[in-house]
Amino acid sequence: MQPMKIKSFFFTIVFFIISFITLSQPYSKRWEAVDKKPVPQWFADAKFGIFIHWGLYSVPAFSPVGPDGYSEWYWMNLTNPTRPNFAATIQFHKKVYGDSFQYTDFAPLFKAEFYDPKAWASLIKKSGAKYIVPTSKHHDGFCLWPSAEASKAYGRPWNAVEVGPKRDVLGELAVAARNEGLIFGIYYSLYEWYNPLWLSNKNQYVIEHMHQQFKDVVTRYQPSLIFSDGEWDMNDSAWHSAELLIWLFYESSVKDNVVVDDRWGKNTRGKHGSYYTSEYGAGMQPGVLWEESRGMGMSYGYNRTEKLSDYKTARELLIILCDIVSRGGNLLLDIGSAADGTIPVIMEERLLQMGEWLQRNGEAIYGTKYYTKPCQWSEGLIPKSDTKNYMSDYDINKLIQPSSERANIQAFFTQKGAALYCIIPITDVTSFILRDLNLGAGSVVKIIGNEKPLNWKQNGKNVIVELPANCSTKVLYELAVLKIIRAA
Repeated sequence: MQPMKIKSFFFTIVFFIISFITLSQPYSKRWEAVDKKPVPQWFADAKFGIFIHWGLYSVPAFSPVGPDGYSEWYWMNLTNPTRPNFAATIQFHKKVYGDSFQYTDFAPLFKAEFYDPKAWASLIKKSGAKYIVPTSKHHDGFCLWPSAEASKAYGRPWNAVEVGPKRDVLGELAVAARNEGLIFGIYYSLYEWYNPLWLSNKNQYVIEHMHQQFKDVVTRYQPSLIFSDGEWDMNDSAWHSAELLIWLFYESSVKDNVVVDDRWGKNTRGKHGSYYTSEYGAGMQPGVLWEESRGMGMSYGYNRTEKLSDYKTARELLIILCDIVSRGGNLLLDIGSAADGTIPVIMEERLLQMGEWLQRNGEAIYGTKYYTKPCQWSEGLIPKSDTKNYMSDYDINKLIQPSSERANIQAFFTQKGAALYCIIPITDVTSFILRDLNLGAGSVVKIIGNEKPLNWKQNGKNVIVELPANCSTKVLYELAVLKIIRAA
């Protein structure tokens, strides 16, 4: 046997021994091995990523607008009478596609004829996002890469290479994203609503289908992030999640750079994973590594029923980002692409606008850390936090608005090295008071984008900063960033 082959054989034996020892330990010990895996620094530094929901559900692109208005749930909404949007979806489907048209019939209509992964990656790079997380497979089981397991399970072509686009759309995007310097991740659903194995034998589904498919997509595209989902029907032990993550973190080709979320069983959120997740909510308190995901509107998948008023403005999205980063979190902002492969123009505009602001002010976002407090409140009643959410009935774009009934947020804080950043949702003011801050003589305060130092003075426990005339008209999206360098 040649020396290289002996070395390879030796390492293979070592891996088998490590795996055997690990898997022979009590189940809790397996999670210990997963949880102690260091989280790569890139995730904490990135702060801003783009989610992409794209699949067969992008053909009908329909859901009533509202809290349950996730268009990617079209198949379930079409078939499950307990779903709140069942009646509306049935009515729409019969009207547009007819009684005999099945969800599986959308596969050849998902053509992606205008899909240009290079253009997608270029746009996302311009948005200022640092990582990208497209759906590899949602709950309908349809795969955006040539998954043999998918077509075998459904007894029909059930991936984008065999039907519809007839392209490896996931693989093409992975290449394009990395060429733009973006970190590539994937969304992967553990369960599939109508997979025959899932419906008949869940354990067999997990071992023979899900695990094999997961290892295939990871090995092919080597994602640096895996957003697992669809875990809520079973505990982690039924999913054999710890075993799968042992493979990911200690044996796979991405073991040194990958991060995973906390969705690996109905009992794992907020307990296991590289980072914790929230969606369309308030996010989390500082002190844990977390990520909030949401769409620009009220759906992840593209929803044609949403109007302009249902979309957040660029300013609102930037305020959401600043709020999340001030609490040590990341924002995973979703875009829902159309079935033809185009990104809706309104989403493109929002991304470019956010990128414009981040190009100038990104130093207050990327690579920053939590300051001693995330924000400054005005005088008044501060809404209470609870154990599950950062605050109840949380809407940051309302909380920055002055109110006679409660306090409002006046500024967000981040820090990096010697710099303290104060992000102000600016209004027509000529000065700004930073409370409970002591600056020594020689400290410098500037507005990012303007190198001229601002006049400031210490007034007891507060610092009063003089702002330039018509400041709100001179900063992008009326969102100014003060950079404070304290004297040594």
